Amino acid sequence: MNRKKIIELKNVAKSFDGEVVLDHINLDVYEKEFITLLGPSGCGKTTTLRIIAGFVTPDTGDVMFDGVKINDVPPYKRHVNTVFQKYALFPHLNVYENIAFALRLKKTSEEEIYKRVEEMLAMVNLAGFEKKDVNLLSGGQQQRVAIARALINNPRVLLLDEPLGALDLKLRKDMQNELKNIQRKTGITFIYVTHDQEEALSMSDTVVVMADGKIQQIGSPTDIYNEPENAFVADFIGESNILDGVMLDDYKARFSGHDFECLDKGFAKNEAVDVVVRPEDVDVVDPEKGMLKGVVDSVTFKGVHYEIIVTIDNFKWMIQSTDYVKPGQKIGIYIEPDAIHIMKKSEYSDMFGDYSSFSDELEHLSDATEEEE
Repeated sequence: MNRKKIIELKNVAKSFDGEVVLDHINLDVYEKEFITLLGPSGCGKTTTLRIIAGFVTPDTGDVMFDGVKINDVPPYKRHVNTVFQKYALFPHLNVYENIAFALRLKKTSEEEIYKRVEEMLAMVNLAGFEKKDVNLLSGGQQQRVAIARALINNPRVLLLDEPLGALDLKLRKDMQNELKNIQRKTGITFIYVTHDQEEALSMSDTVVVMADGKIQQIGSPTDIYNEPENAFVADFIGESNILDGVMLDDYKARFSGHDFECLDKGFAKNEAVDVVVRPEDVDVVDPEKGMLKGVVDSVTFKGVHYEIIVTIDNFKWMIQSTDYVKPGQKIGIYIEPDAIHIMKKSEYSDMFGDYSSFSDELEHLSDATEEEE
């Protein structure tokens, strides 16, 4: 399929007060694509979005739109619209007038405005809400109004900056599906910013993982999950056991004192590597049948599965299994060759992957203190 490139960021860098926020990034965005910029707070994803919108000017590098440089084009002249986390609706205007606002500025006829607003209301499931006061709407409804207002202009690109951040979990899930459907129906390119891995994986055609002002990996959700390029990506997307290993030969790795067959090749003989094994890919077996053996530290029931932390060779593994085991029990673990993923060593090696300091509470604390970049 020959995809048409709509936006290119070429060697874009940006610093604020001497601190590098974007470190010479390159990114291509294609027509009709749902692309998500994913990363922790402070990684540069919001700054990237604001550069595309025209609210921030890069220090160096070029922003191209349809092959034309737009670094100096003001936001209102770009074929992009933005939906912010704080929806910025006009409080003195009702739902209809909020959505119609951009068309009124263009002196569009009343007949055309009515037709387009009704189309938009139907698309965002708010038919019949025309006269409602926006201040009395729920968060999810306000968000739909903001999306309708941004889409009524038929922008080529819609930028969405953590738009579901203020919604509760169930509403977030519903809106994720709705946004994906709207994107498919309109064929507009969506560039979406989030720190929520599940949101990125479930909605996107392409995920751009960012950290420390750099792009760490670009790929489809399945590529990013199954073939992470470094320890940061492996840890940030889902849960991962990340171990120090050695690539003995093509298709053969050594870690935790055992030789394993794997599907990776092309590494130097005896090259030091990072090994990723996802918790759901580890089989719990009797100790004598295990490739590795260890003692269970803790077991947490998660609804669909048990989360088991087990110490093996001074490393704490996380295993997700539907079979119950008891804390203190000795178990074996079995790992198939296709469950082992080998990565090159990086600046993020040895920073992640051992669950000795793992805590759900810590994770949720970091979510609660999430700040805008």
